[in-house]
Parts: sequence; structure tokens; C-alpha cells
Amino acid sequence: MAASIWRCTLNRAAAILSLHRSLSLYNSSHGFHGEEIKRKLAQFSGGSVKLLKRENGIAELCIHNPVQMNAFSGTMIIALEEWISDLEKWEQGKGLIIYGSENTFSSGRDFNLAKILANPQDELKIWMLMQDILTRLQRLPIITVALVEGKAEAEGAELCVACDFRLMTEGSEIRFVHKHMELVPDWGGANRFTQLIESRHALKLLSGAVRLHPELALNIGLADEVLSCGADGALEEAQTWISSYTKGAAEVTRALKKLMVSGRELLMEDALRVEKDVLGSLWAGAAHLQALLEAKETHQRKHS
Repeated sequence: MAASIWRCTLNRAAAILSLHRSLSLYNSSHGFHGEEIKRKLAQFSGGSVKLLKRENGIAELCIHNPVQMNAFSGTMIIALEEWISDLEKWEQGKGLIIYGSENTFSSGRDFNLAKILANPQDELKIWMLMQDILTRLQRLPIITVALVEGKAEAEGAELCVACDFRLMTEGSEIRFVHKHMELVPDWGGANRFTQLIESRHALKLLSGAVRLHPELALNIGLADEVLSCGADGALEEAQTWISSYTKGAAEVTRALKKLMVSGRELLMEDALRVEKDVLGSLWAGAAHLQALLEAKETHQRKHS
């Protein structure tokens, strides 16, 4: 009976979180038609976004367009959205590392995209699409890490702040350069930036288009660690770093991430109900029961 109750509780919690996570920021009532703008984006190819899922539950997403400093082409934006959809369904997943090829994170969006846009409304729809994609990235039930090598500029910087953590290599930089184009961040980066650091610091950094080198980023709380390895070992070191936070059962890591998302985005009362339901599902789960058994055996050995 108890197990049946907990299963019902788990299903209810999963339904709430799934609905909350899958809701698009925009729909037809906002003048947004995702498939329509993706058909236009598909006309502009170049580069690639590839995902590798490892057996340890840590995936690696590589941004590759070295001719354009890993700027996002139209087909790369579509690929990113497809991989986010794939990761939303990956039940064995615990973590994700996003990095760029050729020792460069990303210079943002390829400005050549403007050549295929028929009118300003198309540009607006790309902003809406990317805000939605990065919000889904931020809500993934896995721990996400941006591995910053070289430059992360413009929309590349916005991609960085949509991740849970940021690791930087020596000589790298994060920079919101939108002010130089007389613009503000267009992929949701300003709002996410102010979730990570004090708003007055964010305002100065955005207004001044300040270069955030590793030491400064670390000091203001934007970067979580500066990697000591050379370029060739950065991805391996990032794997080691994230592994220290993803030990144990995938369902526990995913549950913790879900609680962080609900705590950030829901009212307190709703977030506490989600916490109760998630805790109930883990209490009756195999991982917790095994941990209880091991703890009991350890206790008995110590007192035998």
C-alpha cells in the first residue's frame, strides 16, 4: 500500500515538473510559430552542434564552427534545440558539459543570418526561439557546466549564463558585447546574469561591455573554478570536476536539480510541495533503500 501511494506521489510530482519544464515561453498568441522560423533558419547552414553521451551519465555538447569562431548558424540553432529535447528525455543523464571546438567557446550568433531574414519580425522570432531554448537548457534535470576556453562573447556569453556552472581556462574571457552594437542581450542573458551576481555589478558589466577574465569572473561569483590544465586537458578536467557533483544514483542528482529549478521559479508554497513529492519518491526508491542497508551494515560492524 505504502509503495503504491509513493508511486502515485512520484507520478504527480513528475507530471507537475514535466508540465512546468515543457511549457514554451511563447506561442501563437505572441505571434510566434516555432516551426516557421526554423524552416527559415534551415536555409543557412554551416558548422555543427554534436552531443556525446557517456556511460557515466555525463554528456558533452560540442559547438563547432571554427571559421566563424564557433558562431551559431541557422542549422546549428536547430541542432541545439533538438539536442536539448533529447536531453530532456535522457533518464540516465546526470550532467552536461558544453564547450567549443578549437579552444574557443562561441562568439554568439553568425551575423550572416540577417541575410535570410525577410523582415524585423523574423529577427524577433529568433530571439523568442533562443530565449525558449536556453530556458529549457536552464531547466534540464541534470547539472550543466559551460567550459569556457578562448572567447565567450555576445550570445556565446548568454549561453554560458544559462548553465548551472562555469569553468574557465587561463586566458579565456566572457564578454557581453551587445552595448557596442547599441543593443541589449537578446537570448535572455541579462535576466540570467542578474540571477547569478548582484544586479548593480551586472549593470556595470553589461553597460561597459567589460571583459570578464577568469580572476574577475571568479571574484564576482560568475565562474566556479579556473582550470589549471592546458587546452588539451580542459575537457578531461571538466569531466573530473563535474563528476564530484554527480556521484551516486542518477535519480538523486536529477531530483536535486529539479528542486533548484522549482525553488527558483515557483512560489514558495508550490516549491515546498514539489520538494515533499520528490523526497517521497526517493525515500521509497532503490537507491535510498540500498544506502540504508549499507549504513546499517556499517553500523553493525562498528559495534560488533
